[in-house]
Amino acid sequence: MAVTLKDPQDGDLAELSDINVTPFIDVMLVLLIIFMVAAPISTVDIPVDLPVSNTQRQPRPDKPVFLTVKPDLTLALGNGDVRRSALQATLDGQTNGDREQRVFVRADGVVAYRELMNVMNLLRQAGYLKIALVGLEDTGQSTPPPAQPPTQP
Repeated sequence: MAVTLKDPQDGDLAELSDINVTPFIDVMLVLLIIFMVAAPISTVDIPVDLPVSNTQRQPRPDKPVFLTVKPDLTLALGNGDVRRSALQATLDGQTNGDREQRVFVRADGVVAYRELMNVMNLLRQAGYLKIALVGLEDTGQSTPPPAQPPTQP
């Protein structure tokens, strides 16, 4: 509350030292309107009802089965090379015929997507439907090389 010590009869207008909050309220209302308009725009436009995953983490197997696709497109099961024609028999021997066992597929970075899909189709034809792709965890310490543009045939 402001108190004036001047005589009201002096003819001067009394000075008020109150804070005018009207500009502050105007600015806050403008910011509120901006956020109300911008919030719906910042979300994804495609409505999708995503399911919630409630599965427990699966324990890692004691002896995982690794199938590796080398840069020259040859296959290796564990540490030994395997021919594509003998893949099913070799897998059955290593898993004791348990086709419910998960097969971890590793592929070199130069392997084309088409070739990786061919290997996954071989696994599917052999009856191994539980396939996991193996990659390195990104720690953010190194930068990947720039992507090469696709070549036209």
